[in-house]
Amino acid sequence: MPTYLTELGLVCALGSGQQAVAAALLAGDTSGMQAQGGWVSGRDLTVGAVNAELPPMPVGLEAAQSRNNQVLLAAAVQIEPQIRAAIDRYGAGRIGVVLGTSTSGIHEAALSIAEQQRTGQLPASYRYSQQELVAPAAFLSQWLQLSGPSYVISTACTSSARALLSAQRLLRLGVCDAVLCGGVDSLCGLTLNGFAALEAVADARCNPFSANRNGINIGEGAALFLMTREMGSGQSMSGEPAPIVLLGGGASSDAYHISAPEPHGLGAQAAMRKALANAGVAAEAIDYLNLHGTATRHNDAMESLAVQALFPAGVPCSSSKPLTGHCLGAAGALEAAFCWLSLSRHNPRGLLPPQVWDGVPDPELPALELVQVGQQFRPAGTRRLMSNSFAFGGNNISLLFAQEQAQEPAAEPAPAFGDTP
Repeated sequence: MPTYLTELGLVCALGSGQQAVAAALLAGDTSGMQAQGGWVSGRDLTVGAVNAELPPMPVGLEAAQSRNNQVLLAAAVQIEPQIRAAIDRYGAGRIGVVLGTSTSGIHEAALSIAEQQRTGQLPASYRYSQQELVAPAAFLSQWLQLSGPSYVISTACTSSARALLSAQRLLRLGVCDAVLCGGVDSLCGLTLNGFAALEAVADARCNPFSANRNGINIGEGAALFLMTREMGSGQSMSGEPAPIVLLGGGASSDAYHISAPEPHGLGAQAAMRKALANAGVAAEAIDYLNLHGTATRHNDAMESLAVQALFPAGVPCSSSKPLTGHCLGAAGALEAAFCWLSLSRHNPRGLLPPQVWDGVPDPELPALELVQVGQQFRPAGTRRLMSNSFAFGGNNISLLFAQEQAQEPAAEPAPAFGDTP
């Protein structure tokens, strides 16, 4: 059963909205990555902040105020007419909300607790519900008055990639007729100081797969898809309808270490193999791979090994994190959105998202076919894209997208969620 990603709203360090983000992404624009002080004591860190103006909270929902929810709302209002049309078509009880996040409203909670320590009282604006992980989904459902399934997945950096797979399952099971799915995360001191404590944060812009890589940048953003079983309004480059399909996905959990990946990339490789099997696609048919590519020593090493094992002849690939920072719980959905934009009418030249780095390969790693600025898709055939997301605890997700009508996989989709590599 095909599942179509019919609409997309997004905001991140690359900009706000499909056209602006696509233009910056395909040009390799790093201007949104800026140094900021005040997050980690004594350091100015490069972060991928959202600089777009954020909408105010809807009337009556002021209690849900948080930067995280405002970033989500900034993405949602871009496709609000299409969402409202889906509600009219299917009914409020037939539309689900599945999101990924890791921060929720913890930034506001931290500010409130700091005020309590100074004054002895929490501010009047403090609400415990702001920091609950379910807050983004609850806010979206309340704003849109939806009564379908509504929940949040929080599995660190795979959160919103898992949200897309969960949304697909709700559609295939007939629980929903449409699902709002994606992810949101916002900058906060807790995550920046946590990664700094792990000695995993770079001061300058991150440098994935380079011999000189020395850590991640943290970013923020939101990507929100409307996923349905019916073709939507996406247009091909010729102007004809060309729906973008979530072909399938695969998940694994190697449980190697609480924060370090399995060094040989076995769990990552298992997720990619399961995604291919779930979609009924051969590795040779993949036209582009969005790498997890965090620019940490261990992630890039193990991902290089996994990619070489699965694509021995090479595959065009790149990490988008030098353009946006690592958006944690939102990363999987944002990078799925970058694949979507690469297949959309916003990419008339058929450009691939480029790798932005210093060009100094690590001699200890397998050489990858990293995309250069201006590089294009292969000239013929259906375009199939893969996106990787890997997280603490050894949990891994790979997603596959295409600009075609998907065929029903030969096997049930359930094994894609299996935990055994």
